[in-house]
Amino acid sequence: MALVVVAAMLANAAEAQRSPMPEHIARTLLELGRVIDPPKTAELYAPLQEKEPYQGVKVERDVKYGPADRNLLDIFLPETAASARPVLIFVHGGAFVGGNKRRTPTSPFYDNVMLWAARNGFIGVNVTYRLAPLSPWPAGAEDLATAVNWVTDTIGERGGNPTRIYLMGHSAGAVHVATYVSHPELHKIKGGSLAGAIMISGIYDLTAMPLADTQRAYFGDDAARYAERSSSRGLATTDIPLMMVAAELDPEGFVAQLDLGKRATCKRASGCARAILLPQHSHMSEVYSINTADTRLTDQILDFVTTGK
Repeated sequence: MALVVVAAMLANAAEAQRSPMPEHIARTLLELGRVIDPPKTAELYAPLQEKEPYQGVKVERDVKYGPADRNLLDIFLPETAASARPVLIFVHGGAFVGGNKRRTPTSPFYDNVMLWAARNGFIGVNVTYRLAPLSPWPAGAEDLATAVNWVTDTIGERGGNPTRIYLMGHSAGAVHVATYVSHPELHKIKGGSLAGAIMISGIYDLTAMPLADTQRAYFGDDAARYAERSSSRGLATTDIPLMMVAAELDPEGFVAQLDLGKRATCKRASGCARAILLPQHSHMSEVYSINTADTRLTDQILDFVTTGK
């Protein structure tokens, strides 16, 4: 295991002693172990999340941003008028073959991410995208390029600042964000039009691990193409500020990918990405906990936005 990950885990052990995570949740996540279990994790966090209608926040649902059926987004705006707010675009996961910007019509996830954004100075934009196998690589990143272009062109009408767009993805969504950032040939706007990119439990080097069936459905079966379809090379040259996160209880491959991704970014003239191993959390809890009293991830996001690194 890389030294940077070992050091982070030692620091996390100390931080867990003063954790804002409820004790029963910490215990259950530890018992579940290094698994990806949306239903059981949702049971833990749904009681901590708000139910619609959301006080003080206006929501626009299913706004079209592109031609595909799944080119839809939700916009979360504070009811109090403001101008030039930064924009946080969130990209859900789903193993490349599933997922949506709202897990079910009544689910608090991923509205919770958008509520946090709207209440912390942002306009929140929650996107969905085309899925494999019907839409293989690079369809997800192409859809993000279309979404970023749409936001750049229109968000000023809603009080957003088109020069301060932050793109944040989780799991497969993080891979699409990393692909968009690292493959400028996909950009519809020169430079990518991003003030920063946040990747939570992503995969950056496809050659470093065997791919699951759902991953091959998106990236293809030809392993000779995996290096060019990875993001690690482009992450080493991009000027876009980057933040990378993995959960302490992520499956080990994601923790290893955090180290690989950070090492790639350390080759940049601007220096290494901000890299965080989030203590106590699992693959799903790291995002399901957003907009609760556990602010360890969102504190880092706000500092990243404030400092630009």
